[in-house]
Amino acid sequence: MAEATAAEEKVSEVLAELAALEDPRAREVNEKHGDDHGVNLGKLRALAKRLKTQQELARQLWATDDTAARLLAILVCRPKTFERDELDTMLRQARTPKVHDWLVNYVVKKNPHAEELRLAWFADPDPVVASAGWALTTERVAKRPEGLDLAGLLDVIEAEMKGAPDRLQWAMNHCLAQIGIEHVEYRARAIDIGERLEVLRDYPTPRNCTSPFAPIWIGEMVRRRNDG
Repeated sequence: MAEATAAEEKVSEVLAELAALEDPRAREVNEKHGDDHGVNLGKLRALAKRLKTQQELARQLWATDDTAARLLAILVCRPKTFERDELDTMLRQARTPKVHDWLVNYVVKKNPHAEELRLAWFADPDPVVASAGWALTTERVAKRPEGLDLAGLLDVIEAEMKGAPDRLQWAMNHCLAQIGIEHVEYRARAIDIGERLEVLRDYPTPRNCTSPFAPIWIGEMVRRRNDG
C-alpha cells in the first residue's frame, strides 16, 4: 500500500512539473500539427534525463492519457520490456502524431516484437495504425532489406498512395523515397512513381530543408552521398 501511495505521489509530482513547463506559445505551434501539449521538447528531454529510466513510472504516465506525460513516458521507459499486445494497445491509444511517431521510433523499433508488429500493422484497416507498419517497413528498407519485396512495395505505393489518408500517405511516401535512395536498381521507378502521382509536390518546405516530394528527396540525398 505504501509503495502504491509513493508511486501515485511520484506521478503527481511529475505531472506538476510538466504543468509548470506549459508554454502557451508552444501549445499554439504544437496544436497546428495536431499535438495537444504546450511543453518545449528540449525541456521535456531535460526532465527525462533527470528522471532517468523508470519503467513503472513510464507505464503510469502513459495511463494518464496526457500528451506531454506520454511523451515523457516514452523517454523514460525500457523499450525492450514491453509485450507485443501491450505495444499494440499503446499504438491504438496514441491520439496525437508526436506520441505516435515517438512510440514507433523510440520504443517499437527497439523492441523484440518489432517485426511481428510491422507485419500486423502494415495490413491493419485503420490507416493510422497502418502508417506505423509502413514506418517500420521503411526502417527495414534502409537497414535490413533482406527478405522484403521491394518491387511489391512499389506496386502498392503506385496503386494506393495517391488516395491514402494524410498520415498513411506520408508514411508510404517516405518508404517510396527510401527505396529510391537506398536501392539503385529501383531508383528510376521510384522517381517515376513520384513524378506521376505528384504526392507532396507542393508541400511548403522551409529554406535549407529538403522537400518531401519523393523525386526531389531522392535526388538530393543521392547527390549528398555522391558529394561525400
